This record gives sequence, C-alpha cells and structure tokens, in this order.
Amino acid sequence: MKLFIIAVLIAAAAAAPSSYKPYEKTYEKDYKYPEITVTGQSDERNVDGSGKWNYAQSDYTTREEAQEQKKFTVTTVDDYGKEYTAEVFGNTNKGSSYWVSPEGEKFTLTWAADNAGFQPKGDHLPVAPVHVYELPVAPVHEYVLPVAPVHEYELPVAPVHIPFNGKGFKIY
Repeated sequence: MKLFIIAVLIAAAAAAPSSYKPYEKTYEKDYKYPEITVTGQSDERNVDGSGKWNYAQSDYTTREEAQEQKKFTVTTVDDYGKEYTAEVFGNTNKGSSYWVSPEGEKFTLTWAADNAGFQPKGDHLPVAPVHVYELPVAPVHEYVLPVAPVHEYELPVAPVHIPFNGKGFKIY
C-alpha cells in the first residue's frame, strides 16, 4: 500500500504544470522575412584557370562573377633604381550583385578588377565632390618689356698678316 501511495504522489508531481516557460522559437515569431532559399546556382571552372559562377535567392538577391587568367607586364625597381620588367600571370575579375534592402531600396553593384585595380560602380556608392570654384590664375601684365638698343656701327677688323712666302710655305 505504501508503495502505491508513493507512486501516486510521484505521478501527481510529474503531471503538475511546471513553473518554467515552455521552449518557443521567439526569433521566428519576430522575424518579418520569409526563409531565404537558393533558387538557382551555376559554377563553371575551366582548365585554363578561367571560370564563372552565379546564384539567385528567393529574396531576389543575385550575384554573378567571371574570372580569367591574363598575362600582365609588371615593372619593379630595385634598391639601386634599376627597373626590371617581367611578365606574370594574374586573374581579372568582373561581376555584379543585386539585392533589396529591408526598407525596399534596390541596389545594383558592378565591378571589375584587373591591372587597373578594383573599380566598383553603383548608384548607391559615394562620389567625390565636384569643385564649384575656379582655381586662381596668375595675373597677366599688360606692359612691354624694354629691349636692349641695337648699335649701328661696324666693328674694327684687325690687319691680317700671312707669314707665307707666296708659294704656300710658311716662313720661319
């Protein structure tokens, strides 16, 4: 009988509601965007080192990129100032990306990376300010510089003495 009473008490304690909150995925309730999935993907690699890849997602985010190997001519200068040129292989890269911000703003970014460096382009990127003022110009003087006077006389010529005997031989 005692064993039966102890088992009933344990069963009642286990069936009683707990004071702990049940586990909830609160981050899913507060998250206002649907789950993002990959809707398309492509990847192509070639033996020569070139390739291209892209993907698209269910939130309309896309990205595509292409690269190829290219031979560059590089100039280096040693410690003594002598220039050396060498041909090296490097990658050039071009690509674009598109996404929509949480506020609904659409962004497009395109880029190229080659021997001229990384060159991003996009309407959302900052642009250097344009100068609205003119640079000062040195004043122009309106006077005529003086010219040295020209002398109109003939310079005296020294008499020429030819020490030859008339037959083409020098006289000593």
